[in-house]
Amino acid sequence: MTTRLDWVGLLRHGQSTGNVAREAAEAAGHEVIDIAERDADVPLSELGVRQARAAGEWLASEPPQLVVASPYLRSLDTARIALAVAEERGVEVPGGLYVDERLRDRELGVLDLLTTHGVAERRPDELRRKERHGKFYYRPPGGESWADVVLRVRSLLAELSAETPGLRVLFVAHEMTVFALQYVLEAVPERDLLTTAARTDVPNASITAWERGLDGGFRMTLAQETGHLVDTPPAAPLA
Repeated sequence: MTTRLDWVGLLRHGQSTGNVAREAAEAAGHEVIDIAERDADVPLSELGVRQARAAGEWLASEPPQLVVASPYLRSLDTARIALAVAEERGVEVPGGLYVDERLRDRELGVLDLLTTHGVAERRPDELRRKERHGKFYYRPPGGESWADVVLRVRSLLAELSAETPGLRVLFVAHEMTVFALQYVLEAVPERDLLTTAARTDVPNASITAWERGLDGGFRMTLAQETGHLVDTPPAAPLA
């Protein structure tokens, strides 16, 4: 993709109560994840709030010109907390905070709230469809494919490039957004992207970043960086 942005960063939201519930359900072999809220309303956990504050310390040391957040509560609160910490340190982001629905998490449709075991037990037909179409293009009924998310991200990048050439922008969004950005900015082939995604962990509140070179292409300069989280107290163990 040809873009006139100079630097693109992605801060994944801090740990959410949904992350905790999913991890517990998968570990216990349950079919359904116990989350009461709709996906857009899942809040940060206590650890997630601390992680967001730690991300704010990083943001104060490497301020972008603009922050654009997913409207989902866990991402939006991460952005708000991080920016508040930066302001406490006397650092302002000139463009402020904007919210854009194109950064929302991938919609799972009929697979929403199902664990890996739950999908196998309740939707084996969808597993067969996924195998046939491939992970990148498979779209669950009522949901989105990876390609759908890429289209959203590509549209946002193009819009930002047209409005402000040379912009340094930080997105605050979701795990899937990391791979969508890598696909668009680095022009990574589908198979290579899926191979990379399968072996890549994107921790909560980690930072991934790309910088535009003299040739106009982007290279990743931060890969799921978590150094700013080293002093963040861990979550209390599950009872």
